[in-house]
Formats: sequence, structure tokens, C-alpha cells
Amino acid sequence: MIDVLIADDQALVRGGFRALVDSEPDMRVMAEAATGDDAVALTLEHLPDVVLMDIRMPGTDGLAATRRIAADSRAAGVHVVVVTTFELDEYVTEAIRSGAAGFLVKDTDPADLVRAVRVAASGEALLSPSVTRRLLARVAGAARDVPPHPGLDDLTPREREVLVEVAGGLANDEIARGLHLSESTVKTHVSRVLTKLGARDRAQLVVIAYESGLVRPGWDGEL
Repeated sequence: MIDVLIADDQALVRGGFRALVDSEPDMRVMAEAATGDDAVALTLEHLPDVVLMDIRMPGTDGLAATRRIAADSRAAGVHVVVVTTFELDEYVTEAIRSGAAGFLVKDTDPADLVRAVRVAASGEALLSPSVTRRLLARVAGAARDVPPHPGLDDLTPREREVLVEVAGGLANDEIARGLHLSESTVKTHVSRVLTKLGARDRAQLVVIAYESGLVRPGWDGEL
């Protein structure tokens, strides 16, 4: 069962998300929050698998709340998906840097939002395709101003190869087929890359790969 927390200052939006999530046999809503502070408190209380987080809320906004959740070791297994009406580059970039596992806009099809919950709960990264391409281009364009990420030199050649594939948006089974490895071996490599780079999840690995120049803009796939 995937436990979900919904954080949005609009009761109508929360109600819609709750109805959608609770209609799935493998999901349930654990709690709802109308403010960023409540989102943090309830997340640490319930430790859901996924938090659907609005950006603009009274007091502490969704980005600040995401940072607080990501920084708390008790919430290491919590995956935040930012869901907002604002498909703006600065919001997307800041959401990922804050520790979000994904970013979706509120006009996303219901089926895609349900998929987002499952993908985030599994530890994959998920972004709307349109914002993904802009995010990666933006990160890569600013890479010259970013110092080399600590831990990159500690990666083995195979781990670098896996990092590039993760940044290309491939899931573990796809990476396994492409590199002629078992899926369990790929999972081990991804886990080691996360540890060596001090990254919270695959979304942050994507940003690191682009900032470091391991991957260049022009990729056309989906996360």
C-alpha cells in the first residue's frame, strides 16, 4: 500500500486528489495539510511514501517545506512530488534542488498523476516532459558556474555509465537491457552512485549529471 499525504491550501484541490488516490486499490491518503508548516509536521508524524506538495501556500511555502522534509533523516523514505499551476523554470529547478522527486502541473491527466505517485514511491524521478527538457537545458547552461560535484571522481567507469543512463531518463530495467546487466546489478550501481554523490534520489542525480557535463542538452526522452 502506498501512503500519500496531500498538501494544498485549497480544500477543493485536496478533495479531488484524495478522491483520485483513494480510488486506487494500492493507495491511500494518510493526511491532508493546508500549509507548509502542517505539511512538514504531518509528514514527520505519518512518514508517507509520497507527498503531493503545492508550491504556493500560506506561511511556509511548498519549496521551503520540501527542503525541511528532505533535510530530516526521519523522512529519508519520503518522496515529494511538487504539483502546481505554475510551470515556471525557476520553480522546477528550485523544487528539484530542494529535494523533490518530481514536478507536475495541476492540469496533468488523472491517470498521469496516479502514475506519478507510483513512480515516486518506487524511487524513480518524474517530471512533466515539457518542463524536464527546459530544466535540463537550464541546468546545463549554468554548469560552467558550478564547481565539480564531490564524489564524481570516486565513481567507477561502470557507475559513471549508469549515472549517464539515469540522467537519460531510463528506468533500471531499461538500463539493464542496454548495458547487458541484471536489474539487481543496476540497482546496486544506482545505490552506490547515490551514496557516493550524496544524492537523495534519482532526480538529483539527473541535475548532477547535467551540471557536471556528463550529459548534454538535446535528449528527447521522458523521465
